[in-house]
This record gives sequence, C-alpha cells and structure tokens, in this order.
Amino acid sequence: MEPSPLTQDSRPDVFQPKIIRLYEQLFKADDEDMELSEGFWQEFFLHRPDSVGLKRILGSISPDEMLHQQAHSQQLLRRAIIRVKQARSPADEIALETLTVFLDAALTKKYTNPSSDIISVLAGLHDADAVMTDFIATLDTVIRNGQTIPLRLGAVRATLSITAAGFQTALPSYFTHRDLFPSLMKYVQDCETSAEVLPAFYVLGLLANYNKFEFQNPYRLRLDDFVNDAIIQKMITCFGGTCLKLRDEYIAVQDDMPEGWTLGSTLSYIGLGALAPSSRPSTPVPPPEEAKSLFAALPGPEIGVLLSTYDFANANKVFCFNLVKLQSETSGDPSPFSAYLSFASYLFQHAHRSARAALYTYLSLFILQILVEDQLLLKQLCSDETKLSVRLCRQRQPYLPIVKSERVPAAVILDLMVDGINHNLRRRLDVDFYVLCLGVLLRILSHLSRAKARISYHWSELWRTLLAFVRFLTTYENDIKSNYRSTELINTLVNLLAFALSSGENFLPDPASYDDLFYKLVESGDTLIKFRDAFSLSSESGSMQTLINVSSHYHSLLEGNEKGKVRSKNLSPREVSNVIKQGYETLSIDASEGLDRWEKFREADFKTILKKIARAAMDDAKTLNEEN
Repeated sequence: MEPSPLTQDSRPDVFQPKIIRLYEQLFKADDEDMELSEGFWQEFFLHRPDSVGLKRILGSISPDEMLHQQAHSQQLLRRAIIRVKQARSPADEIALETLTVFLDAALTKKYTNPSSDIISVLAGLHDADAVMTDFIATLDTVIRNGQTIPLRLGAVRATLSITAAGFQTALPSYFTHRDLFPSLMKYVQDCETSAEVLPAFYVLGLLANYNKFEFQNPYRLRLDDFVNDAIIQKMITCFGGTCLKLRDEYIAVQDDMPEGWTLGSTLSYIGLGALAPSSRPSTPVPPPEEAKSLFAALPGPEIGVLLSTYDFANANKVFCFNLVKLQSETSGDPSPFSAYLSFASYLFQHAHRSARAALYTYLSLFILQILVEDQLLLKQLCSDETKLSVRLCRQRQPYLPIVKSERVPAAVILDLMVDGINHNLRRRLDVDFYVLCLGVLLRILSHLSRAKARISYHWSELWRTLLAFVRFLTTYENDIKSNYRSTELINTLVNLLAFALSSGENFLPDPASYDDLFYKLVESGDTLIKFRDAFSLSSESGSMQTLINVSSHYHSLLEGNEKGKVRSKNLSPREVSNVIKQGYETLSIDASEGLDRWEKFREADFKTILKKIARAAMDDAKTLNEEN
C-alpha cells in the first residue's frame, strides 16, 4: 500500500494569523521582482487587516530595503486601487484600511531623497502621474459616493494618511490637481457623528495649508465662498466636541473644579485646614514632576483640527458667525464656542510646556484676533444675547475670581488673555505670545470705548495683571531686549495702559472702577519710572510720559495729605475716592491720537509660525491615524 500524500503539519507553538504570513511574503527581501499571483491577491483582500502586525513588519524595514522591494509595494497600491474601484464588500474596505496603515508606515521613513524615493515606493517614477491620479480619483469617488459611511470614512482616512505623511513631498499636489473639496463636504453632510466628521475636517486643514504661501492653493480659495450652514454647523459641532475631549485630558491630570464655600474650605483659607471635617475623596494629584511630564504631552493629536478651524475662520464670515452663535445639540451641554473657550483657557495656562503647545496657542490667538477684529462679530461677543457659561482653568495660581453666572463672551476672552499673561512669565519670554495677547486686549477695549459699551468684568484684575507685567519686564530688561519684537511688545503695552487711562470712562461700569485704575497707576509710580528708563522711552513715547505724569500728579496730592509719605494702605476707600476726584479737577491727560490703532490680521505676517503649525498638525495627523 502506497503511503498517503497527505501529511499532518505539526501544530505551531504560537498561532499566527494567515494575513501576517501574507504580509511577510509581500515584504520579503528576496524575490523582489517577482510578480505575485492573482491567487495571492484574492486571498490577501479576503482577510481582515491586522494593523498592529502590518505596522510591526513595515517598521522593521529600512528605507533602503523599502526602495529595494518597491516592486511589491507598487503592486500593493495598484491591486488595492482595483479592489476599491470594484466596490465589492468587504474587499474594498479591507483595501482602504490596509492602504491607510501602509501609507502611514511607508511614507514616514527617512528616505535620502524623500520626493523621488516615495514616488518610487508607491508607483515608480515612470508611472507616477498615471497611478497617483487614478488613486486620488478613486478616493474622491468613494468619499462622495461610497455605499456606506464606514467605507467612505476609510477613503477619508487614506486621504489623511497620504496628505500628512507626504506633506514635505510632492504627493499632496495630486490633491490640488483634483478638487476633493465638494466630495469632502458631501461626506460631512452625510455623517451622523462627530467622530466621522473629524478626519474629513482634519484633511481640509492640511490640504488648505499645503504650499499655500508658494502658490494659490485651491482649497484655501474654496473656503472663501462656502455658505452651506448645515455643513458648517456639523464641522463646528465636531470642533466643539473635540475641544471638550482635549480639555478633559488636562482635567484628568489635575481636577481643578473649584470647591464650594464650605466650613472646610473656610478653615483652610485662614490656615486651619487641619481642623476641617473630612470631605469627599477627590482625584489624586500626581507628584509635580509627573504632572509636569503629563501636561507637556498635551494637548492630544486631535488638536490639529484647530488648523482647519483657523483657516475657515480666516476666510469665511459665515463660519465665524456660526462659531459664535451655534448652540449645543443637547440641552445643558456647552455650546461649541463655550467648549473652545474652555479648552483655550487650559491651553493658555500651559502654553510654556512645549514648543508644540505654544504653536497651537498662537493658532488659537489668531482665531480670537480674527473674531474681535470684525466689528459686527465683536458686537455679538459683547451682547447679552450670546451670554454663555465657561469652565476656566484653575490649575495654577494666581486665580481669577470665580464667576458662576453666564457672561458675554468678550469678558471670557479678557480672562483668557489675563490668565495667559500671568501664567507664562519666563526670562526667555515668548514675546510673540504676549504681543498677540495684548493685541486682543487692545482690540476689545477699543471697541468698547467707541461703542460706549459697558460689560460686567473684574477690571481691577486686568489692571493688576498689566502693571505686574510692567514690573516683570523691568526686572528682566536685558533678556527681553534681545528679542527682535521687544519694541513692539513694549509699545503695545504702554499704549494699552494709556488708552485705558484716557478712555476708560467710556467703557468702565462706574466711577469707582475708573478710580481703581488711577489708584493702581499711583501705586506703580516707581516701577513706571524704572520701566521708562530701562527701555529708553522718555523721548519717544508720549504714552509712557502720560502714565508717569498721572502717577506723579497723584503722588503729589497724596504726599500733601500724608505729610510727605505715600501711605496708601492706611487710606480708607472713601479717602482714596476723594483724592482721586480732587485730582481730576487739576489733572490734564495729554492723550495722543491713535492709541487704539491696530493693524488688521495678515496671514503673511505669520508665515514662519504658520508653516511650523502646519508641520505640527501633519505630525499629529499621523499620530491620530496610528491610534485609530
């Protein structure tokens, strides 16, 4: 009897999915020129992808090896395109998911000649235009007309992968040759959840920023005249939800919900916390070094969608008005704008933690500056009709007063600027950040003065912060002067204070608030003189001299009343008020014209920063794809 040709393989010690063996066969170093069989590809697109396994295999291949095996990677792209175009489930979804992982891993390797090497890996230099054009056209069709949202989402993610991973090469230019904007908008319109909208909104930001300072980017032009409210509102709702998620990641590190005014908190406040009754357990605060590390890793990669929001806000007033006025879909939840302001407050307090956080802080400030420069929008931001409640960051002292009631958005934005100024003071000062913060303050105060609008706000906190900033700059004058924008910073700060002094009666709510500004200037008299001398402002700044003249005027009055000594702490509020009022009668404020003058936001002025932000968003897009 002849032995049976069938033999039993020994059972492997560790089970390996069949798709992993197919990956290994596809990216095997040997036989790189061999055409894989039709049967191989039939089986390949039959098995569900193993993203972790594919990433591991691709991660072990060096850039040179990737180029050496380009025949097989080119076959993968061509075969995947065929499966997607055939629109047969599940092969089309498998092809898109596989491509997403492959593109992320293969395109981010450090090739010697990135553009040409990546083209070789994907399509070959001779066939690049035909293959890539076909690929983009296929993605476009699926994004617009795919049979299911999961399938279309797969095409969006593949688009995000190739856009992000190839941002420093010529690859995204294929997306500018074929306009995906209508398809992306159609996709957003059909989405049911914010999670589905996010990748498409993210893609839009990357595409709109690709080489936009070198040529007329078609996606940027598309943003100008897009007026579909329903689609815009879906993107804004997605943005608001993303902001809440990003904010909650900060809160997860340190829960900063202010306590109610209880017996325990009262005893603690006066130094008798040991006598306080035990309270409910709270989230443990990590050790300082651990907290520092955790905060430095934030915000999460979803933050890249801030770039898309900025581009829309900078180009489209319909988007801006929707951003400010859109309410939440669920009653009781914060509106998208409230969510954004809340997240921004956490971002601003921790802007100094990393260069990446600082870049996104600039972007957030650009958005706020764009909003407050539009007089119709700013009128809305100061209107009771748009009042909202915003949870502001309280993770580091000094704290601003807690306001539990709803406020106009402009008041919240003032708080963001105050917190940003207070919590990012460093000898190596981020001057760009401070110029932007002061610019937003100047635009809001200028509008309030012209409109004679009086909003409820703790104005004393603003004056205290600005004058404390003056003291800080005086202390570290040599470090500040080394920055090329230091003169702009100093002039903006001085003009802002002088403008408040000369025009405060137009927007401050009552005489006492105006008196408080004068009194704080008097208290800072010596500092103002040192500040003037440190930055050589005596001959070139009429605003600076105005501040010193006012301070000197009241010093002389107080000295007369107090026998040569300024003993402000011993004066009662009524006495202070009387001295201030007496001083008004003999005070002459020589307010220069144009103290509230500001230049409209011009994107080109921030070209270098915006290019860095686009690269940061590109890296975050790759991280986001890896997490998904």
